[in-house]
Amino acid sequence: MKQYQTIIQVIGALLAVLGATMLLPALIDFQDANPEWRVFALSAAVTAGTGLLLFLSTRTVERSTLRLKQAFLLTAAVWTVIPVFGAIPFLGLGIGYADAFFESASGFTTTGGTVLVGLDELPRGVLLWRAVLQWIGGVGIIVFAMVLLPFLGVGGMQLFRAESSDRSEKVLARSSDIVAWIIAIYCILTGLCTFAYAGTAMTFFDALAHAMTTVATGGFSTHDASFGHFRSAAVEWIAIGFMIIGALPMVVLIAAARGEVRRFVREPQVLWFLTFLLATSFLTGVWLSLMRGIEFAEAFRLVAFNVVSVVTTTGYATVDYTLWGPFAVILFFVLTFIGGCTGSTSGGIKVYRFIILVQVIKRQFRMLANPSRLETLKYGGTRIPDDVPPSVLAFLTLYVASIAVVALILALLGLDFLTALSSAATAISNVGPGLGEIVGPAGNFSTLPDTAKVVMGLAMILGRLELFTILILLDPGFWRW
Repeated sequence: MKQYQTIIQVIGALLAVLGATMLLPALIDFQDANPEWRVFALSAAVTAGTGLLLFLSTRTVERSTLRLKQAFLLTAAVWTVIPVFGAIPFLGLGIGYADAFFESASGFTTTGGTVLVGLDELPRGVLLWRAVLQWIGGVGIIVFAMVLLPFLGVGGMQLFRAESSDRSEKVLARSSDIVAWIIAIYCILTGLCTFAYAGTAMTFFDALAHAMTTVATGGFSTHDASFGHFRSAAVEWIAIGFMIIGALPMVVLIAAARGEVRRFVREPQVLWFLTFLLATSFLTGVWLSLMRGIEFAEAFRLVAFNVVSVVTTTGYATVDYTLWGPFAVILFFVLTFIGGCTGSTSGGIKVYRFIILVQVIKRQFRMLANPSRLETLKYGGTRIPDDVPPSVLAFLTLYVASIAVVALILALLGLDFLTALSSAATAISNVGPGLGEIVGPAGNFSTLPDTAKVVMGLAMILGRLELFTILILLDPGFWRW
């Protein structure tokens, strides 16, 4: 039991913080004279009370170091338990717990899929809570955990390895410095995005809510029509810019903020990512302009917004792009898997892995032509460690397999082929909208069976933690402490 004591203590502290956070939407609803404030107040009491009980029952003066296995278990537990309690305020809307859990998991994992309808008429407290969920999920619950760990006497650097299967170069030596820079940049970007939105067609509340979900690449909106509600080119271009920034590596943003601009310019995945977005948006814009007979400038804006939204796994929409024809449907389905850069708030496979995959394929071709040839794989001029290519290939295999399994389960629950496959893909990739009339950009997930919503919620968590962090718990050898 001792090895779980630290885990329970950290979860308790996080639940106490989460409960305190619920007071923010409670204050908004109280100001609006909306009785929903009582739901948030009660939810805050239940969540914070449970957290304090767990924290105090495991409190100890003995300092300990978080071992790697504990870090994996803590990461999985946090990302599972927090959405469970984050769902409580949604019960005040009169929806079932399956719907509430789906909405909460979609928020924390920054997926952006929703089961709620009539967003324009919902209380502002509920809309703010959805935005807060994604804002917290974007910066990472683990970062907040690391803020608390020093006060609990627990070392937390292992969590950076547990939250993601990638091994990013450390831009700073101390984990506390990394956390401080991440939170500072995240808050600054949110503030800048808020004021940029507020200077256009948005009210300040809409600006704040959308800024929180834009920087988090989450996609929750305060309106059923998402960004199509504002009908503003300026709003869309601002969103495009901040969605791209949110999908960039946080370590690169930290380096740029510290004056190391060269690292930003020379980072291969950043260059590949930006080039891919520009090329895809331009070519698809040309195609849409020719096919629909609209001006290229308008076509490019429509395409750029929705391409950036899907690739960065944000999930906003301005139009139902599935109405553009079969080519657009296939294109956006493929874009669902791409993702942003490693170490960012976005989901998906990530550009870094595609760079490694391309190099592996190129080396394989050259070895077929010249079997005796030895070729070293490099990334940004640095030799790639020998264990990275197999890790990338293992991830891609597991990624495809996970989507297939989730799609089969959803099909077993009665979903049609397109709905099941796109729902599985969007859940694992943390994108948001799927394809088809039911879960496409013009629909939502409200009509899915309750069991399917729970399955998708768990799939979102699995995808957010990049598969290995959760699936490693299924290995019997993991539990041999």
